[in-house]
Amino acid sequence: MPAVSPLDVLDRRRAAVTGRDADAFADLFAPDGVIELPFAGADVPDRIEGREAIRAFARAAMSAMRVDKFETLAVHRTEDPEVVIAEVLTKGAGRTDAFEGRSVQLFRIRDGGIVLLRDYTGPLRKPS
Repeated sequence: MPAVSPLDVLDRRRAAVTGRDADAFADLFAPDGVIELPFAGADVPDRIEGREAIRAFARAAMSAMRVDKFETLAVHRTEDPEVVIAEVLTKGAGRTDAFEGRSVQLFRIRDGGIVLLRDYTGPLRKPS
C-alpha cells in the first residue's frame, strides 16, 4: 500500500471538516496526537491531547458551527519532511452569525497520522 502524503492528510481533513464528520477528523490524528491553539479565545482550550480528547473537542465544535468552505490557500513544505505549513481560509456559520477567518496551521504528520496541529487562527469576522 502506498504511503499517505501530508497533502492527502490535509485533503481528508478538509472533507471531514466540511462534512461535519468529527470521527473522521479525529481518526486523522495519531493516538497521542495534539492540537495546540495558541490564540484560542477564553472558552477554547489552548491544548488538546490525545485522539479521544480531539474527538470530543471536534464533536462539540462541529455541533456549534458549520464550515461551508475550508480552502487551503497555500502549503509550504519545510526541510523536515514531516512538517508542512498551510494557510487556510474558513467560511461558515455559528449558531447565529456567518463568519470567515484565516489561519496559519503547522502540521507534523508521521506515518499518515497528524502528530501535531498548531493552529494560529486570526479573529473571525463577518464575510465580505
